[in-house]
Amino acid sequence: MGKSFFIVAVLVLTLGCAKAQVDPVASLNQVSFDSISLKIGDKLYEVEYAKTFEQRAQGLMFRKTLCEDCGMFFKFSSPKYAGMWMKNTFVPLDVAFIDRNGVITDIKPLTPHSLESVGSSKEVLYALEMNQGWFAGNGIHVGDHVTID
Repeated sequence: MGKSFFIVAVLVLTLGCAKAQVDPVASLNQVSFDSISLKIGDKLYEVEYAKTFEQRAQGLMFRKTLCEDCGMFFKFSSPKYAGMWMKNTFVPLDVAFIDRNGVITDIKPLTPHSLESVGSSKEVLYALEMNQGWFAGNGIHVGDHVTID
């Protein structure tokens, strides 16, 4: 009886460990995001807000679609030369890097699943990811101002 119990206990623990090794990706999908209102020009946009490390790490990964005016706003812990990559990201995106004063310093394309880091040309505090072509389609350019509500 004791030996059988030990074998069953080891199997249960082994299966539990195997499950735990598979679950990190599933747990990433469970990160929730707040929303934030951004004013660019005379238009107001509400996008998801990634302000914690876990939220920034998840970003828009694993999403298969993104609505027309949907996106994600990232706030970094302090101004820095920031870089974004597209690991596990299916949707083609553009990223606008934004300095501490709310000025867009760069708008750059991002390629789905690329592990190449696309970086800002200056120190920035924020980034805004939107569907590829969204900034151009909405007449938003480097030098424009983003107001955070």
